[in-house]
Amino acid sequence: MKRDCDEEYLRSAKKIRFAGRVFYIFDYVYEPAEDTFLIAKHLKVDGFILDVGTGCGILSVLAASKAKHIVAVDINPYAARCAKINAEVNGVSDKIDIFIGDLFNPIHENLTFDTILFNAPYLPDEKRKESKSLIEYAWSGGKDGREVIDRFIQQAPKYLKPYGRILLVQSSLSDVEKTIREFRKRRLQARIIDEEKIFFETISLIEALNLRKF
Repeated sequence: MKRDCDEEYLRSAKKIRFAGRVFYIFDYVYEPAEDTFLIAKHLKVDGFILDVGTGCGILSVLAASKAKHIVAVDINPYAARCAKINAEVNGVSDKIDIFIGDLFNPIHENLTFDTILFNAPYLPDEKRKESKSLIEYAWSGGKDGREVIDRFIQQAPKYLKPYGRILLVQSSLSDVEKTIREFRKRRLQARIIDEEKIFFETISLIEALNLRKF
């Protein structure tokens, strides 16, 4: 029954190719775009990786060739399912654990990682909503675009190993400089390491390093 279900998903899914690999994108799952590929460009990882908001799992799959192990999290159950199948299709499912949940909620508080990846939902969303659709979780950052980013910054440092790093993507529409200031308040060395201008915004990749030994 499970195999039949997976095959049905694959037949109805969109298929893309990137870096020599095939990825399936299900309905209600964020399709990789410029922000995803900006992180992928700088994905020099090893050790233990946490992929927050994994979406279709593309970054986890790409990281699996060098990482020891990867934990991937997404609030969207369709995304978690999509990531699981993409890990299987690309032969790396043994190196990736996938959980459904909001940011760090599924992660044991004593776990720490060498690299934390987050393609954040960063677009300002002026509409007041009691709840979001599943696909809106991938892009809607609340009124100022920082609703999820600020929560991430508050929680992320305690899950980062000494000399670990965070790679976070966000838009110029959601105050990149504030993100850098907030990381620095938490004693992380933060800077923009790459940018890409698209349409009405600039997408920035921010690196935050934990240079503390303990």
